[in-house]
Amino acid sequence: MVTGDENSIDARVSQLKSQIEETESDFDREKLQERLAKLAGGVAVIKVGAASETELKERKLRIEDALNSTRAAVEEGIVAGGGTALVNVYQKVSEIEAEGDIETGVNIVLKALTAPVRQIAENAD
Repeated sequence: MVTGDENSIDARVSQLKSQIEETESDFDREKLQERLAKLAGGVAVIKVGAASETELKERKLRIEDALNSTRAAVEEGIVAGGGTALVNVYQKVSEIEAEGDIETGVNIVLKALTAPVRQIAENAD
């Protein structure tokens, strides 16, 4: 737990954020993000148990995979699931007024966007 003057902590958090933006090294960025998370209270300890060593290793790998996916989502961004993002894009693309080859391209994109949504709807039955 972090204790101390709140203004000092906020100043350090701001400093770490600017260092994260400025650094070009992935290693340095990761270490700075770890420091920031610890300072901001965003650290968790995950305890895992299992009946055997093999099962423990398997669980550990699954947890590491989930953590890496979560980190990637935080870093790179995420979109709404269940086809929501596709529907939102479809609505925006359908607003495009075009003629000729561009209209053909718009229609191809619209058709491509409907295929996954149809499949999601079929899977829901």
